[in-house]
Amino acid sequence: MPESTGTWVAGVDGCKAGWVAVLRNLDDPAGLRLGVFPSFAGILAYDPFLAVIAVDMPIGLPERLDQTGRGPEKAARRHLGERQSSVFSVPSRAAVYETDYREACETAQKTSEPPRKVSKQCFYLFPKIREIDTLMTPELEDRVFEVHPELAFWRLNGEREMSLPKKIKSRANPDGLDQRRDLLVSKGLPAAFLDQQPPKGCGRDDLLDAAANSLIAECCLKGIAEPFPDPFRRDGRGLRMAIWA
Repeated sequence: MPESTGTWVAGVDGCKAGWVAVLRNLDDPAGLRLGVFPSFAGILAYDPFLAVIAVDMPIGLPERLDQTGRGPEKAARRHLGERQSSVFSVPSRAAVYETDYREACETAQKTSEPPRKVSKQCFYLFPKIREIDTLMTPELEDRVFEVHPELAFWRLNGEREMSLPKKIKSRANPDGLDQRRDLLVSKGLPAAFLDQQPPKGCGRDDLLDAAANSLIAECCLKGIAEPFPDPFRRDGRGLRMAIWA
């Protein structure tokens, strides 16, 4: 069948080059692509139309945070055991729009109770969080879902966290990546596709995360993915705050 037909979904992960996406035609197993996009808007406008986009990036930003935080992070960590450190705490929208780390910490403290600063790892994600936040609307929620790779692997692994980390001391852990690759192969993704040389500006972990997210995108389309937390809250702009798996 022509590539432009069928039902397409995408799993998306941020990477140095922008956004890496695993694009899958659910009506044709041969319809499998890997793409790198400089902007998230390019993914939204992709042809063929993407029925669901599952992206590893926070969507929905509160004006203030209480002890429970934004909500999705705490709900996801509950299931991830030793992998829970991969889930970063997200501050208020005002803090996310700060471009200086010190100012971001000050704003985060003013908009949280008890006062909390911002981790450097989360601060480095701010440009991509802002990019999605400026595009996102409640109407796009039929297509765009927030996911997290480790929660995706947890779901795919029979609701058990992965026993090996993807990284050790900020460096890729080949054994952990192989473990995740093998799990994805067991779910029907081709080993040759997962083992390909990643594009420039994209790591092997980014490719595998996007692939896992693409399987959750399929679950979202079929209505079998669950939100964490359930029920979820919405932010001041009406955007849901939930990680799906």
